[in-house]
Amino acid sequence: MKPSTDSHLSRDHGPDARALQARGVALTALGVLLISPDALLLRLADVADGPLVFWRGLLTAIGFALILLLTQRGGPGQRFASALARMRGCGRTGLWVALLFTGSTLGFVLANQYTRAGNVLIILAASPLFAALMSRLWLGERQPRHVWGAILVSLAGITLLVMDEAGSGSLTGNLLALGCSLSLAGNFTLCRTRPGLDMSPMLTLSGLLTALCGLLACTWLAVSGVGGGEGAAEGLESVLTQLWPSQSDDFGQRAGWLVLLCLVLSPLGFTLIQRGPLYLPSAEVALLMLLESVFGILWVWWVLDESLTLRGWAGGAMVLGAMLIKSLIDRRLRHLQATRTPSADASAGGS
Repeated sequence: MKPSTDSHLSRDHGPDARALQARGVALTALGVLLISPDALLLRLADVADGPLVFWRGLLTAIGFALILLLTQRGGPGQRFASALARMRGCGRTGLWVALLFTGSTLGFVLANQYTRAGNVLIILAASPLFAALMSRLWLGERQPRHVWGAILVSLAGITLLVMDEAGSGSLTGNLLALGCSLSLAGNFTLCRTRPGLDMSPMLTLSGLLTALCGLLACTWLAVSGVGGGEGAAEGLESVLTQLWPSQSDDFGQRAGWLVLLCLVLSPLGFTLIQRGPLYLPSAEVALLMLLESVFGILWVWWVLDESLTLRGWAGGAMVLGAMLIKSLIDRRLRHLQATRTPSADASAGGS
C-alpha cells in the first residue's frame, strides 16, 4: 500500500510545513556547496581508482562517525551508545540506504574511469527524473509542473555545460554512470518512505563498505600481477604501496587535498544532503544536486585556469536560472497558501 502524499512534510500546506520545506532547501543547497570542490580536489590529489575508493570510504566513514558522535549528548560512552541506537533505529531501510549510497559512490568513481566525464555528468543529470518517477510509483507523490520544467531545463543546461567533454565513451562506463544516477534517486526516494526519520547515521556504514570495496580492488590488482607482486609477502607489499605511495615527492600535499575532501567536506556536505528528504520530495533533492556540476566546473575553471566555452557558460546559466525561477515560484506558492490558510480557518470557525 502506498503511503498517502499527505503524510509527507513537503506536501502539507501549514506554516510549519512551509518552514520545514525552506529548511530542506537550505540544508541541501549548503551540502551541495560543500561538496562542489569534489572534482577539483580529486584532480589535485591525483589518486588511482582503487586507493581513491579505499581512502574516500575510510575517511568519509571517520568523518560521518565524528559528526554522529558530536551531535549526541552526554559523555563518550553515552554518545557512542546513542549513536548506535540511532543507526539501529534506521532498520532495514537504513541498510538499503547505506547500500545505495555506496553504489552511487562506486558508480561515480568507476564511471569516470571508463567513460568521458561529460557522459557521467549528463547521465547523472537524469537523477531528478528517476527520483520523480520513483516517487510517483512508490509514494504517490506528484510533482508540480514548474518542478518538471526545472528538471528538464536543468538537464538541457547540464548537457550544454559538459558537451565538450561528452562522447561515445564505453558501454561499461555509461552503465556505471546510469547505476550511480539510479542509486542516488533510489536513496532519496527510500528515505521518503520513513517520514521524520534521519537516515544520515547510516552513511558511516556506507563509508566502511566503500573502503572495503577499494581494499578488495587493490588486493585483486596485486594478486593478478598488475601490482607487481609474485608471492604473499610481495602481494601484501604491493597492496600497501598502492594505498600509501609515500615515495612520491608531493605525497604530503596530495594527501592533504584528499583529507580535506574526504574527512571534512564530503561528510559535512552529504550529511546535510541526506537530511534533505526529511523535508523535500526526492526529485527536488536530486534537482538541487545538479548545482554540484555547475559549481564544480566553475571551481576547476577558477583554480586551474581551464577555459570554459560560451556554450558552457550558457548551460550553467540555464541550470542556475531554472533553480532561481523554481525558487521564486515556490516562494509565490507559499505566500498564496499562507494567505489562504487564515481565510479557510475563519470560514471553518464561522460555520
